[in-house]
Amino acid sequence: MSVETDLKKDGIEVIESLDTLKINSIAKNLSQKICDAFPDYGFNQNELFIQLSRLNMYRAKMPEGMAEANYFYKNTSIYFNEHIANEDLEEFAIHECIHYLQEVKDKRNYLIRMGLCDYTEFKIYGLGLNEAAVQLISSKINGIPKEYVKYFGISFETTSPSYYPLECCLVNQLAYLTGEDVLFESTMKSNDNFKNTFSSLTSPKVFMAIQNAIDDILYHEEEIIKINNKIAQIDDRNKKVDGMIEKIDELKHEITLTFMRTQNLIISSYFNSAFDAISDLEGIEKYRKKLYTFKDLIGYTEGYTFFNDYYVSKMEELEHKYNLIENGEYETALKVITKKDNVFLRVMKALKKIISGNATEEEKN
Repeated sequence: MSVETDLKKDGIEVIESLDTLKINSIAKNLSQKICDAFPDYGFNQNELFIQLSRLNMYRAKMPEGMAEANYFYKNTSIYFNEHIANEDLEEFAIHECIHYLQEVKDKRNYLIRMGLCDYTEFKIYGLGLNEAAVQLISSKINGIPKEYVKYFGISFETTSPSYYPLECCLVNQLAYLTGEDVLFESTMKSNDNFKNTFSSLTSPKVFMAIQNAIDDILYHEEEIIKINNKIAQIDDRNKKVDGMIEKIDELKHEITLTFMRTQNLIISSYFNSAFDAISDLEGIEKYRKKLYTFKDLIGYTEGYTFFNDYYVSKMEELEHKYNLIENGEYETALKVITKKDNVFLRVMKALKKIISGNATEEEKN
């Protein structure tokens, strides 16, 4: 399929090319920002500038709801929505330039990998995961502050309120568990370090389930955009339109369910495995802090209680494990408990009450 066919299929109509001066300005500024944001990734600013300055960049008409900019690997070109102000082009270019840096092609110039996304002969794996990771990187480079948003009945805090917010929320949770550097390095360098790290913390099966779920959310969102664009072309409301609206409602409901199921899987799979690995008092304290802090990363729907219930349950199990170590009954205990350490038990009990109270207040609000 030719580039022209691809563009036409996506509803992109080229208006004009950006001049060389503007492309070089974008390339210069972005190469510096990328190197400043990731000084340990082996990037060379001059080499990055040369790479990015070779990109073709165009203004184009784009369908409503489509991303404001798109990178096409077949002709190494970026297409910007015609409505983007000239001074804002750089902000929207970051995401697409990262895609360009990610791409891995075979000898026939076919795309086989882009960051966390694998392009096979029959199916693409990890598209949603990669888009979210690239957007988190873009938000980091742009210095986007966190803000609370609500999509499809899910409320959460994010640095990407406008682009892939649900996917970014889930991937941000994964980054918290593996370490942000692991996620970003694999995203920029197109390797399996992130995949292998998370799989080792849970299992390869869990990783694939999460990856597929994030893809599903992305595809459902794209389907909603397509249906909305079709509705916009119909002058009078009729039964066909009613059916389309009903389909959109079904897709929104499925997105919400998929998000919550995936979030719960991330929580239970990681923290169950991490709990089993605890062998000393230091491990208990680290586990408690990590689980408690995770509450700030999740999405909440009305009546959502999974995390609170899970937290209370795990604190009870943690208290039991603490007692085993204290009494010398835990085979991998590494030190004797002093009276001072007993304060930890009281702290855990108090925290269980606090988080239960916080959850209740959030449900009321």
